[in-house]
Amino acid sequence: MKSLKGKLKNNELTIGSWIMLGHSMSVEVMALAGFEWLVIDIEHTSIDLETTQNLITTIQANNLKALVRVSKNEEVIIKRVLDMGADGIIVPMVNSKDDAIKAVEFAKYPPIGKRGVGLYRATKYGLGFEEYKKWVDKELVIVAQIEHIDAVNNIDEILDVEGIDATIIGPYDLSGSMGYPGEFERDDVKSAVDIVLSKCKDKNIPSGFHVVDTNPQKLNEKIEQGCKFLAYGIDYFFMRDAAINGMKNINKGS
Repeated sequence: MKSLKGKLKNNELTIGSWIMLGHSMSVEVMALAGFEWLVIDIEHTSIDLETTQNLITTIQANNLKALVRVSKNEEVIIKRVLDMGADGIIVPMVNSKDDAIKAVEFAKYPPIGKRGVGLYRATKYGLGFEEYKKWVDKELVIVAQIEHIDAVNNIDEILDVEGIDATIIGPYDLSGSMGYPGEFERDDVKSAVDIVLSKCKDKNIPSGFHVVDTNPQKLNEKIEQGCKFLAYGIDYFFMRDAAINGMKNINKGS
């Protein structure tokens, strides 16, 4: 079975989902669905770092890849979640070439990057540091989140940065940066998305999208558009929508 890094290198379709509930049971239930990876969101949730490590461990114990959407493009938070053993990071608000370079430098050891060495879980508490160094070079996944119109305008330079394995569009913030938060169907917002998808295709870099809607047709539309790194839904969206739809369809009688 190919690794996630291998699938991204070959521009193959891979589908995961989003964890915003800080409980291992959420991960275990989501793992039953057949996702290849799960993203722990620590940018827009109350999930703390201790919980993040527990969720990473649970995801990996269920034979999925554990990614973390970090709180910002910042050295310490990236270093800490990687030292915990995350298989990769999604870095928000990568809006320029310099932002992309920083993301890579914070995640990779010298001479490629500037990441400091911590002998923690990822290195088997110091016993597997040499092995982990090789793993970082071969398997660590770094995803640039494209969620601002500035990123769209600078997409060529961002994609040219060595070490960026894929992109993922954040539709809410992208539309918000254009003055229309949540208005995905506007022609100018669609055009911005199309620019990113086209540039990724030209440079053979996997384009991604977070389809928050639990309607599978919405995901199929992005597959048809050529997206390869797709996040489908959010853990509590699946629970919310099933509960709402169930109640709507109950015959409550008189």
